Amino acid sequence: MKFTAQQIAAQLEGTVEGDPNVVVFQLSKIEEAQKGSLTFLSNPKYTPFIYKTQASVTIVNQDFIPEDDLSTTLVRVDNAYDSFSILLDYYNKEKTAISGLSQSAVINPSVKMGKNCFVGEMVCIQEEVEIADDVKIYPQAYIGSNVTIGAGTIIFSGVKILEDSIIGENCVIHSGAVIGSDGFGFAPQKNGDYKKIPQTGIVVLGDRVEVGSNSTIDRATLGVTSIGNGVKLDNQIQIAHNVEVGDNTVIAAQTGIAGSSKIGKNCVIGGQVGIAGHINIGDNVKIQGQSGVISSVKDNLTIQGTPAFSYNDYNKSYVYFKNLPNIVKEINRIIKKLDL
Repeated sequence: MKFTAQQIAAQLEGTVEGDPNVVVFQLSKIEEAQKGSLTFLSNPKYTPFIYKTQASVTIVNQDFIPEDDLSTTLVRVDNAYDSFSILLDYYNKEKTAISGLSQSAVINPSVKMGKNCFVGEMVCIQEEVEIADDVKIYPQAYIGSNVTIGAGTIIFSGVKILEDSIIGENCVIHSGAVIGSDGFGFAPQKNGDYKKIPQTGIVVLGDRVEVGSNSTIDRATLGVTSIGNGVKLDNQIQIAHNVEVGDNTVIAAQTGIAGSSKIGKNCVIGGQVGIAGHINIGDNVKIQGQSGVISSVKDNLTIQGTPAFSYNDYNKSYVYFKNLPNIVKEINRIIKKLDL
């Protein structure tokens, strides 16, 4: 796709300073941009790069004042970062604006397919699946029986959505994710063996959910594993059976949430966090990376540590943790001086 500086400015309601007809066909970081690239400058830390960038067009804030000559055409906007994000979204939508059914796809005759859908090579879609308008399913994905997929959802290559799962509208599920696999349920037996407990529930994803690559969301033992509207999951996250995640919560990579825990709305959970089963995390909670949460957490708290506790208390305690050898040395010196 190719665009002129003038077209970009019109899209962003900005103004051009330089050649309005210069053409760009790729997006780049300002320090790596070459001729034909579109980039942006919003962080003052990167200002030196604008004087040597090879980018054909650079989006800048209205108040940017160059202190040296520029070879790049400027598009001035109110907020360069937000404007570049708008273009990224537009570029991504244009890139995925495809439709049609591959001849190598295996689609059960009972499948209900909406308008303007795309199904790539070697996709397998089982019986009684309902797919709404504008859904894109990329090569080698698997859609199990009785799955429902909402309008505008994108399912990338290699995704597995297992039977009875419900996927909302405008979701994005990245490569390798598995939704609806069995929960980890086993009953210990007297002889030391473990008997598998059938997992008969489902997974429900709300609207605008994003699931990162190689993340897994287990079906419920009974009932529903629920992911709320607007939830964003990073790569390699494990969500166990019967977990509930509230609207607009974001969770970073390698976090694991054990069965039947409930996470509130608008939470921010760092990477490599472990959350024990059958506990409740309130709304607006922030959990720092690598924390271990073993008990319920009230609304609006920020916690850290293993087991996790108040973030402020953790920071105060850490001063003593790291100085503990010196503290012990000083205590021993005092004891020796007092001849205790």
